[in-house]
Amino acid sequence: MRTVDPAKHEAKRRAILDAAAWCFSEKGFEKTTTAEICRTAGISTGSLFHYFPNKRAVFVGIFEQDGDETAALIAAAHELADPWEAILHVLFTVSEQLLNPMAARLVLEVAAQCARDAELAELVQGNDRALRDALIGLVKRAVEAGRIDPGLDPKTAASWLVALIDAPLSRVILEPDLDPAAELAVLKVLLIRFLRPVLPISPPAGGRVSDTGEISPG
Repeated sequence: MRTVDPAKHEAKRRAILDAAAWCFSEKGFEKTTTAEICRTAGISTGSLFHYFPNKRAVFVGIFEQDGDETAALIAAAHELADPWEAILHVLFTVSEQLLNPMAARLVLEVAAQCARDAELAELVQGNDRALRDALIGLVKRAVEAGRIDPGLDPKTAASWLVALIDAPLSRVILEPDLDPAAELAVLKVLLIRFLRPVLPISPPAGGRVSDTGEISPG
């Protein structure tokens, strides 16, 4: 009996999803055919159906993969001792999607599909909740450690952080002349200033506020 190498199987599956993501971002879900996905991935139709039963399953697989990557990112952040560094690790990693030309178009396409596919909508919303919930926990830890503005409500702050990360993707679609790298640099500054405003805030017991307004533990 022929055995399947799990690593090779996963690598091929990811290659198909990457090819499909490009196709969906270029033509949308409805106009993309399985034949086009196969041509882009360099595989036969039979090979595609070995991994995915239909086109919808391929589309859903892209966002399942996104959820897996988010989970891995969150796990890595929780390994960091400093909650401030953990927050930046999550925010800056997710923000890098701005540099991917496919990202904004895929966001628009999945939004359109979610409007008529409840199962897909639940998957995408679940990915969003996982990121937001992780940020709530990290913001709470950072507030308690005196690493960010102590006046922040973790739940509200996490919602705004996710909103700030998502917003530039729509701007790239509406303003195609924007420089994604320049926008990303500004976004990172906005995220930091939102969490650590240059204000005369009081440090926690034993801590101090630098002349830039940043809180440092004692």
